[in-house]
Amino acid sequence: MQVACPPGAGPARRWAAAGLVALLVLAAGVVALARTPHTAGTAAQGPPHTTVEVSQSHCGRGWDAPVPGVQVFDLHNTSDRAAEVYLEAPGSHAVYGEVEGIGPGTTRSLTVRLGRGAYAFRCVPEDADAVTGPTVRVGRGRGGPAAAPVTEHDLIPPAIDYQKWVAGGLADTVRLTGRLRDAVDRGDLAAARTAWLPAHLRYERLGAAYDAFGDADARINGTDAGLPGGVHDPAFTGFHRIEYGLWHGESAHALRTPAAALVKALTALRDDWSQARMDPAQLGLRAHEILENTVQFELTGRTDYGSGSNLATARANLDGTRAVLSRLRPLLAARYPGLRDLDREMDRAQSLLDGFRHGDRWTAPARLSRGLREKTDAVLGDLVERLASVATLCDPRRTA
Repeated sequence: MQVACPPGAGPARRWAAAGLVALLVLAAGVVALARTPHTAGTAAQGPPHTTVEVSQSHCGRGWDAPVPGVQVFDLHNTSDRAAEVYLEAPGSHAVYGEVEGIGPGTTRSLTVRLGRGAYAFRCVPEDADAVTGPTVRVGRGRGGPAAAPVTEHDLIPPAIDYQKWVAGGLADTVRLTGRLRDAVDRGDLAAARTAWLPAHLRYERLGAAYDAFGDADARINGTDAGLPGGVHDPAFTGFHRIEYGLWHGESAHALRTPAAALVKALTALRDDWSQARMDPAQLGLRAHEILENTVQFELTGRTDYGSGSNLATARANLDGTRAVLSRLRPLLAARYPGLRDLDREMDRAQSLLDGFRHGDRWTAPARLSRGLREKTDAVLGDLVERLASVATLCDPRRTA
């Protein structure tokens, strides 16, 4: 798996700025509206608009006439610092919608469906205490769902458990890559081609940890993208360098140094992993990014250096996504109404990808019929969208 975006810059993080709103509105069966700034009374059609102040002294001021149904709150930041705003249930702090990064003097829109119940805006300025505005009650109607906020403290146990799982995966990868190196050393390139895929797939299943691997990931699983010499550049190393040589007629002698370097890099990573620290706040985001990058790099064949195994990699990435979701499941069970549908779509994707395996060989993406290619793109693309909601719900929120 190739990391398409730097940490914090991926689409899932951008979802986190307004994504819970989209998730909750869509879950309620309401079409999400454009999130562009408005002021009260400017909308000729559509739901009513209400301008609400965002500040430490007057958080929530302006919402004086609550009505049920879909509506737009134009959140205007009158303070001198950026802020994020939650619309929540005052007692439980369950969140109905949120907007992050409202700059001083700017307005951002929040679209929600309101029903019978109590609501309050919580304003969370940068480098300052959170402030909760007045409670507003709506007397009738059915509102959209709310999700209890996830804190960084909530994410620490699943992150620790996942990190322990990664340690076992790294040990397996070192062992399997040792078999690859040994086959190259004895000049048995047929055995080396057989050994390459299991080792590579074992590493691919560790996708949510790649950010914590740092520069080691580029040495282990990088491509020739951006290298002046392309596949012949000395900086092109790791699994894909060996893949290129094995499927492009290079000699065992030429591959001994890359194979030894790969085992060395993986062994160092395995030995240093106990001192590494994954950021718990990134766990939900990584669950989304694994398959996001799968769609971008594997389904397009961009990382194929001769083995034609991209769909096998996609299948390993699916396993890696499941490994993250299994740790997040206790948090998602009470927060994500689409969890059962997500599980069903994960099973559907697994069945589809398994159909491309034929013994030890896999169909290359370029050999798929147009119909199968479109179906694969659709199934994995749907999962990416669903996992964006997981990233949003698991984005930690300040509660004080």
